[in-house]
Amino acid sequence: MSEDNILTPQGWVRGRLVHEHGKVVAVHGQPCDPADNDLPYLLPGFIDLHVHGGGGKDIMEGATAFETITRTHVRFGTTSLLATTMTAPVDEISSVLGQLGAFCEQRPVGCARVLGVHLEGPYINPGKLGAQPNFAHTALMAEVEAYLRLAPIRVITIAPEIAGHDGLIRALSQRGVRMQIGHTLGSYEEGVAALAAGATSFTHLYNAMSPLHHREPGIVGAALAHATYAELIPDLLHVHPGAIRVALRSIPCLYCVTDSTAAAGMPDGEYKLGSHTVTKCLGGVRLADGTLAGSTLTMDQALRNLVKIGLPLHEASQRLSQFPADYLGLEERGRLQPGSFADCVRLDRSLHLTDVMVEGDTIDFKNA
Repeated sequence: MSEDNILTPQGWVRGRLVHEHGKVVAVHGQPCDPADNDLPYLLPGFIDLHVHGGGGKDIMEGATAFETITRTHVRFGTTSLLATTMTAPVDEISSVLGQLGAFCEQRPVGCARVLGVHLEGPYINPGKLGAQPNFAHTALMAEVEAYLRLAPIRVITIAPEIAGHDGLIRALSQRGVRMQIGHTLGSYEEGVAALAAGATSFTHLYNAMSPLHHREPGIVGAALAHATYAELIPDLLHVHPGAIRVALRSIPCLYCVTDSTAAAGMPDGEYKLGSHTVTKCLGGVRLADGTLAGSTLTMDQALRNLVKIGLPLHEASQRLSQFPADYLGLEERGRLQPGSFADCVRLDRSLHLTDVMVEGDTIDFKNA
């Protein structure tokens, strides 16, 4: 077996990774500087906490779509992900969650692991829908309880300014659900109060939230001033590189997501996003009125984009693997060390994927 530049929590090691039964058992080698050799890079597999679709399929289509979506994203180095729902009527969300609950208990051969669900809506501000369909409503604990019985909901996006949502943030965060601020017209003060109540992150930072103004800092200001975690879409279309740099300097554990749609991994054309039809063209996905509607980003391209704007490779990797794992409290993912899942990606010196492994299984993504 050939050697790699392996990124471990302690730094770069030139050597070999050993795994058994889906877990890393050893990393053999010596500390190194990858600049001193021309070996490939072996990084932790990417963890994407915001995935609506891929390969022409949308999560809201139900069970017939899940395998296609997870098989598509693993081709681009995503070894685990959160299936992300759209704002929709209660019965539609319930149906999809029931099917996701069953799917999370398995991992079809050649697919990424679904770690659980990101419920993006319906508990958002109808005045800040972005590309979400107009089915937003105030959260009710009984409704959320019913959803929690159907699937492992890890993350809920919520607008904190809506009456009653502060109590829900407090109650659900105490139960381990990550409550994220997003699709919101809230003020800086309401954002800070939500963090104090237990909110832990911000959904696609800068997008679909009240912006920063020097006299009205808004939700963006609350994030930049107080957040430890926030997700951001680094497709260089949703957020300007300069604004990404601001967030990197302000939010210690900023992590990156794709917010990918059915159009990810597909040619230009029309695709479904929940109940919307969206168009992929010119590298983006938009509604008919021009509103950005998710992305076509894949995690390997996210890595290259972060390096392009100046991040060292080890830090770019952290923001695609370790930090999202830490955010969910997953100590066995997002890093390559004994006891961790053998989720990894090998990249050539131009940062293009050559190999992907999920829980010790080599993925034949080149023939997918």
